[in-house]
Order: sequence, then C-alpha cells, then structure tokens
Amino acid sequence: MATNDFIVRRARSTDAADVAELSGILGYPVDHETMQRRLERFGGREEHVVFVAEISGKIVGWIHGVEHEFLVAGRIGEICGLVVAEGERTSGVGRRLVEALEQWARGRGLDQVSVRSNVVRTESHPFYEKVGYVRLKTQHTYRKRLDSQST
Repeated sequence: MATNDFIVRRARSTDAADVAELSGILGYPVDHETMQRRLERFGGREEHVVFVAEISGKIVGWIHGVEHEFLVAGRIGEICGLVVAEGERTSGVGRRLVEALEQWARGRGLDQVSVRSNVVRTESHPFYEKVGYVRLKTQHTYRKRLDSQST
C-alpha cells in the first residue's frame, strides 16, 4: 500500500466500531458503544486528539494523544495509543499518524511528545526510534483499582 492511498483525519464518533476493533488488536477490547462515548467525550476536550487513517471508508489505524501539564516538566504531549491494522503495517500509516499528532502538538505550543511502549511490544520499539523517538528510561508502572467504598 502506498502512503498516498489513505487519508489521515480527526476521528468521529461514527468511527467507533472500527476504532474499537483496532483497540482489541492492541490488547484493549472495548465494545462499539463504549468507544463511541469515549470518542464523543474526547471530541469535546481540546487537550485530547484522536486521528484515524482511512482507506476506502475503512479505518486502518488510529492514534490518541493528550496534552499533560506537570509541575516538574511543564506541558508535554503524549501518545496514549497507536495501532495499525496488521495488513497495513510498514505502509506508512503509523508514521503519518505520528506526524499528525506531532503537528497537533506543535500547534498547541508543545515542544516535545513522549510515548510509553510496553517492553513486550518489541516490534514497536524500532518503529518509534525510526520516527525520531529516543529511549529515555525503563520504569515500572503501578496501578491501584479504586472501588466506590474507598475514602
């Protein structure tokens, strides 16, 4: 697939089914209705952006970015998720999605974008390095589920 055979645009809530399907490939299964609600919510928040790559009406990739502001680091952009359909990898879709997110970040006055990539996603690491990202550190991620009974 040549890179000019697809378009990159902002996601719409009507893209929810395809975006949800691709999320499952990434390891985060979600139903269409939940994804539609998320896309609608993100569409109304200027610090979030979701771009999709589309070929003949079919979504073949997406990227979600967010602007964070940290006390110690200031404002930075972050790639929260990036997935490209199996048959479209190495076609330029991922690169163009990253470029779209970087352009969005520049437009918001941000001077850096970061991405976290799970150590088991070994196929992703060379991609990020190829598009200019530099590995800064290895870290552990901790999570605590909060139940409604917590105070």
